[in-house]
Amino acid sequence: MPTLAIAIFVAVFAIATFRNIHLGVLMLPAAVAVGVWLAGMPVRDILAGFPINILVLVAGVTYFFGIAQGNGTIDAAIQKLIAAVGDRRKLLPFLIFLITAGVASMGSSQAGYVMIPLAMAAARRSGVDPMLMGVALNSGMSTGGFAPTSLFGIVTVTTARQAGIDLHPLTLLAAALISNLALLLVAAWMFPGPGIATAPRNSTIEPAAAGGPSRFAPHQILTLIFIVVLVLSVVTGFSLGYQPDLGVIAFGLGAVLALLYPEAGAEGVRRIDWPTIFMVGGIVTFVGVLQRMDAVNLLGHAAMNVGTPIVAAFVICMIAGLVSAFASTAGILAALVPMAVPLAVSGGVAGWALMCAMGVCASIVDASPFSTTGALIVASSAESERPRVKSLLMRWGLSMVIVGPAVAALVLLLL
Repeated sequence: MPTLAIAIFVAVFAIATFRNIHLGVLMLPAAVAVGVWLAGMPVRDILAGFPINILVLVAGVTYFFGIAQGNGTIDAAIQKLIAAVGDRRKLLPFLIFLITAGVASMGSSQAGYVMIPLAMAAARRSGVDPMLMGVALNSGMSTGGFAPTSLFGIVTVTTARQAGIDLHPLTLLAAALISNLALLLVAAWMFPGPGIATAPRNSTIEPAAAGGPSRFAPHQILTLIFIVVLVLSVVTGFSLGYQPDLGVIAFGLGAVLALLYPEAGAEGVRRIDWPTIFMVGGIVTFVGVLQRMDAVNLLGHAAMNVGTPIVAAFVICMIAGLVSAFASTAGILAALVPMAVPLAVSGGVAGWALMCAMGVCASIVDASPFSTTGALIVASSAESERPRVKSLLMRWGLSMVIVGPAVAALVLLLL
């Protein structure tokens, strides 16, 4: 039954892709059908797997920053930022990468979500390819997430040590930093954008008028204050060991702005990206059914029985990336790290290196629009850019399912 469920999952994905049907429309009823007929689950339990937290997160963030976009705050802030960057705009994705990594290191990579709307708006105004900025954001969150103070790092190191594998936290962080920086450099070469490679200095993408950026209006100053409050509340909350709900906080701050400026609140509602929310929700619900059927564990155990240790490492890393593209990265790490222990202690590969490889492979795929990070990047892109960004992020994220493990296997072979 688990094998059939996996086959149905893959088939639904393929049909939606080739028939150009919204994936969420097919995935949610398919999840219910598989859960009821193959897993014997009641409909209530299946629908309980619908990620309400992701709905609130994506809706809250896009609502709040939709208000900030609609009232001109983000445009004004980006004008000043780009004016300060000047002709060095090609450094902007790397600056965003560093800032996002720092924010994501404060307890959870999810803290980096607050950077997505700001960075994507900066990309539009500066002429940076939105795809490059999306990779910069995901790479920053992936890097910061493996800091010793952040969730991915804590889960990976703790689980590895409980299994008897000596993995130093800074080694894991260094592996994540090097890997993600390399991906960002590749993306900068693949997606230079008119603002980096070809735009003349007097082109229309220049954000500042001849007189320079104008001053902020009072409502924009209040919106900027709320953006700072949102960032600080999330970073401080994670630093103190709490789990602040970014979506709820964003909704609350947006509600205050809507009370003061009703027209801005209405604009925020219009900018909520419901199609993306529904797509992610349907996928996560189906993955929840697969986890309930133990299909994910089946894949992990099957990997142990293939070929040489290097081939087995490749398969395990590929499973980590494939499942993480649609589900919780931290959950996948906690589930697959123990399964990799027999291989790690066999002597065929370095145990600490295998753990680092699994962690990186599970996180670099989060740029996929089927994950929360990718969904937020798509939702924060300009409406005219969303189809292209979604398509490229899908190709990039899913290609990492193969590219990441292949490079990891090569590194493991050399160690």
